[in-house]
Formats: sequence, structure tokens, C-alpha cells
Amino acid sequence: MFGTPLTRSRQVIGLLGGSFDPAHHGHVQISLEALKRFQLDQLWWLVSPGNPLKSVGPAPMQKRLAQARSIMVHPRVHITDLEARLGTRYTSQTLSVLKRRYPAVRFVWLMGADNLAQLHQWQDWSQIVETLPIGVLARPEHRISARMSKAARIYRAARLPAREAALLGRCQPPCWCFLNVPLSPVSSSEIRAKGDWTGVAS
Repeated sequence: MFGTPLTRSRQVIGLLGGSFDPAHHGHVQISLEALKRFQLDQLWWLVSPGNPLKSVGPAPMQKRLAQARSIMVHPRVHITDLEARLGTRYTSQTLSVLKRRYPAVRFVWLMGADNLAQLHQWQDWSQIVETLPIGVLARPEHRISARMSKAARIYRAARLPAREAALLGRCQPPCWCFLNVPLSPVSSSEIRAKGDWTGVAS
């Protein structure tokens, strides 16, 4: 159920990674905007075993997968535990493996603007930028910091105008596109703080 989705040659598939601890409507909104604006054939949520940048581990994987599946219901969005299956720890490793396994697929890495702001702290972050086109969806309070981030400044010449977002999946990396979209201000950390994991058994 949470395995590898079926693919076809030359499909454009968005990859949205994260701990999803828990998944919430902000993730759903990002996904729906990405499907539409980047003209994706599919979108895969990569529910990660853990985030190397966080000192405290997430909730159990099966709980997070079940919550993600309950909140994100769309025929072209697939909830996966691919990173656990692949045994990869860092995003750069995951993307390299997926590129090798699916040479005929056009992957796009998706992230919120808050992640772009701290991308330079990720393991082998420049390799990520050089491996796949990146779609950045602006989240409240992070638009300016994302645009002024180290990654945005170094790769400013590779930025695709928002009006050409539908072309992102066919661009050769490095290429990234920043979209301003109306998003929910809710965050996973706020939900955890409130203990509001509704609809999922503990």
C-alpha cells in the first residue's frame, strides 16, 4: 500500500519529502498547488524515517503513514515509505537512487520556502540542486528569507520565472522555480505541541 507507485516513461513526478509528523492541510495545499502549477503527472510523498537536522525523532512510521493517507486523498498523489525501503538517510542519497532506478522519469523536488531558506545546511545540498529541478512553494513568514538564502543567491541565474512554472519538469538542473501561493499557516510542530493528532490511533 505504501510501496512504489507505477510510472510511465517521460512522466513528470513531484517528490515532496519530510517527516510528516503529522501530515496536515498545509501539506495537502502545497501538493494540490504543485500538481496544478508545475503540471505534474504524479506527486509522491516521501515520508522519511527521520530528519537528520532534528535532535528528537518523529512519531512511529506507520502512524505517520496512516495519518498522511487519511488526509491526502487524490488519485495522482501517492504516500510512500520509499526512503525506509531504500535505506537512504539524506535527500541527496534518495534522489540519486531514484534517478538511477527510474531513468525515463522526470522528477521534480518540491519544498516549502522555509526549507529553501535552510537548504545550505542540508547534507550535499548543492548536489540536490544539480540533480533535479526544484519547485519552491512559498509558506507564510519565509518568503523573504527564502529569496535571500544562500542557495537562492548562488543559483539565482538558474531561477525559472513563476509564469513558466509548467515547464519546470522539462528543465535541466540546476533549475528552480519560486511560487507565491496562498497557504495555511499551520505547521506540524504546532500540531505536535497541541497534541492534536486526530483520527489516528496512538
